[in-house]
Amino acid sequence: MAQMNLFVKQVNFDKLVLTITWMFLLVNMTFSQSDAASARPGSTDPGGKVERYRIGFQDVLEIQVFKHPNLTQRVSVGQNGTILLFRLDKPITAVCRTERELADKIAEAYKEKFIRDPQVTVVVTEQKSQSFAVLGAVEKPGSFFVGRRVHLLEMLAMAGGPSKEAGTRLLVARTGSNSDCKEGIDPDDTDVKVLDYRIRDVQEGREIVWMKPGDVVTVLDADIIYMYGDVNKQGSYQIREPITLTQAIASAEGLKPAAKKDKIRVLRHRQGSSDRDELVFDLNQIDKGKIRDPFLEPNDIVAVSEDRTKSILLGFADALKSSVPSVLYRFP
Repeated sequence: MAQMNLFVKQVNFDKLVLTITWMFLLVNMTFSQSDAASARPGSTDPGGKVERYRIGFQDVLEIQVFKHPNLTQRVSVGQNGTILLFRLDKPITAVCRTERELADKIAEAYKEKFIRDPQVTVVVTEQKSQSFAVLGAVEKPGSFFVGRRVHLLEMLAMAGGPSKEAGTRLLVARTGSNSDCKEGIDPDDTDVKVLDYRIRDVQEGREIVWMKPGDVVTVLDADIIYMYGDVNKQGSYQIREPITLTQAIASAEGLKPAAKKDKIRVLRHRQGSSDRDELVFDLNQIDKGKIRDPFLEPNDIVAVSEDRTKSILLGFADALKSSVPSVLYRFP
């Protein structure tokens, strides 16, 4: 009898251990799934903050309503940022919402109509709103759709890296994107910011540039300077070797008679910024040897004009539309 009681106690103890083990495994699985679900829609920024993915234009969504399989559908976000769902008269705004926020909004709409307590699930199956383009002197130029935060060096790698024709510089045109949902952004702002970087600085990690949706990267196939204003041949010029201010003016076939030689401006891109610094030189002092003839840097704009800087940049853009880059070589 004692042996029987011992056996029963052993069996009960084994059952208890097994039950505790299963409960432990279930809890671990629940937390693991919860962590995976919370990590999937978002990404972590350099500061460690988790950012939820926000739905953008042209994204493809899978909509499911629990116990209502007839309402399951796959939809694309339209150009106006909305989606149309079965049995709903009005479109629902999807853009700039997370999956959870949109699911709650859809549940509200269905609850108004005919479902007492709708349980809605929204999954972004295709992220098409976060597009980037890499153009110019790269091995595989094109557009790329990326569903996570990427930096400039990664985009260069996706495009196969700079080709053998690449110069020393690249430009990032920050055109903006309808998928950028940060507060304070004016949707009617059409300004395009252009950032200038040295390719080597990006490759060697001295410049870490996080991309934004809509960015267009252009790897220049040669270093370029621009001549504007009272020169006989204004436009863009490729430079194959270092060139000075007076050599650049000579290559642009000299100054016009109305040019003011005492105020030649060089508008130079500030590294990693859309701003330009303005440098002023007196050509008379250079000709007399009183000051050094300065060397130009890639993407410099030589402005022989009294126009305001903004007017110069606007006029310069118009002038470039009808110009073909020439090649500048340093004169001995």
